[in-house]
This record gives sequence, structure tokens and C-alpha cells, in this order.
Amino acid sequence: MHYNQVSQTVLDEIIQIVGQEGVLTSPEQLKEYAHDETEDLVFYPEVVVKPDDANQIAQLLKLCNTHHIPLTPRGGGTGLSGGALPVHGGILLSMEKLNKILAIDEANLQATVEPGVITEVFINAVAEKGLLYPVDPSSKGSCFIGGNMAHGSGGPRVVKYGTIREYALNFEVVLPTGEIIWTGANTLKYASGYNLTQLFIGSEGTLGIITKIVVKLIPKPMHDVLILASFTSNEQACSTVSAIFNAGIVPSAVEFMERKGVAWVMKYDHIAFDLKQEAEAFLLIEL
Repeated sequence: MHYNQVSQTVLDEIIQIVGQEGVLTSPEQLKEYAHDETEDLVFYPEVVVKPDDANQIAQLLKLCNTHHIPLTPRGGGTGLSGGALPVHGGILLSMEKLNKILAIDEANLQATVEPGVITEVFINAVAEKGLLYPVDPSSKGSCFIGGNMAHGSGGPRVVKYGTIREYALNFEVVLPTGEIIWTGANTLKYASGYNLTQLFIGSEGTLGIITKIVVKLIPKPMHDVLILASFTSNEQACSTVSAIFNAGIVPSAVEFMERKGVAWVMKYDHIAFDLKQEAEAFLLIEL
């Protein structure tokens, strides 16, 4: 498929939409947005644009449609599958300015957030109100909740609480045509027509750009217990996971680690740990 480049005329229109401060064009600025955490892949955009809201995004998508210019949305840039890479150049749309927690509805156990909210910031905000958002990706300290939704991110707590799909109630989305829609309703039960909310999870920006997210929350557990168990073999550790579930116990998180991984962390992150000679595998278990 053939795409057009960003001309000076188009660049001037972009600046009119988001303002000069929301446009990056220098090679040094573009370098930061030319990669995510996907190995060593680098693709430079022609311009990075930082919109403030859904209306600006809608105008940008209409502009790209008119001039046939590729546009790639980007969250926190922590992905490992290349979803934020502008492989066709064009516009890199950074969602970093849409970073507000709009509402935490304690009575109805839900919250509305913008996609640029850092996941751990949101987890901590709802925890202060005695609530839990159990989606717990390993990059939660830097990834965006919008990127989590667009990528279908998970984490070790899915064993008890389920995947991110269980906590997405409704999205505000800007379609490629520039039309702004809501995909569902702010209710647990919604069976009217197509399940568009679930369709957008994992789509990585190919179907539209998520600009607001309504998520389900649950009451925060009163106590947490963290256990590190060591084993003499990988097979013994893995069979223990089955034994735990067969005993009717559902941990809130289970993470398997082999000896080599722990040794690497000790060596390269300089973390002190008493690594016993007979320990070949570990389970990190949260209850």
C-alpha cells in the first residue's frame, strides 16, 4: 500500500490542530519515539504529535484520511510486539498528554480514565479508596493503561482475577474516519448488539484509538501474604502449581522462575540473594 509523506502544508495543518508545542520534528526528538522495547527495531516517524483530547485526535485522523498519511498511536512505549513502531513513517501519535483519572466511582465499583494514565499510578489511586484494579503487568510502573487495553496485557494475577478483558466495561474510541463513538455501556451486563469493547482489546490501534476507558474495580483484599518457595527441579515447581489448585487454593499471583534467571538478576542488577546450591527453580506465590 502506498502512503504519502507529511508535506509542509499538512504539517501546518497539524500545528493548527494541536499547537506548536504538541509537534516534534527534530531528529533528536524523533529518535525517542522510533522504538519501543521490541528487540532492536527502529522506525523513525516523520513527525510526533501530542494531542490534548479526543477532538484533536479526530481532526488528525480526518486529516490523515484526506491526505493518505499513515498514523501510529503510541502509549508508554513498553511493548514487546512492535505495536508502537511507525513502520510506514508518517505521524506518531503519542497519548502521553491524555493522562487524567477522570472519576473513581466507589459506589458502583468502576472508574473512568484517560489512556495515558500510568497503570501503577491508577492502581495506587484506587487502592487509597479501598479498591483493587488487579491487572498487573510487569511494566506497570511505566506502561499506560490505554496501551494495556490495546495490547491485551496481563500479569501474574490473572490466575485469580482473570485477564484485562474482565475489567474493561466501555471505551470512547476515535475511528479512522474521525468519528467518536462509545463501544458499550458502563454496566456489568450489556448484551445489546456486537461486543465492540472486547473487539478493541488487543487490536493495537489498528481499529481505532481509545481515548477514554471505563474499568471495573473490586474491593481490595485486607491482607496479602507473599511466599517464595524453592525446588530442586523445574518439574517439581511446575507440578506444585497444579497441586495448589487441586487443593482448592487459588493464589492471587503465581510466578515461576528458574535458577538461571535468578542468577542473572543477581549478577546484572546487583541484588543480594541467598541462592542455595540445591535450588533449581522458584515459585513466587501471593495469597
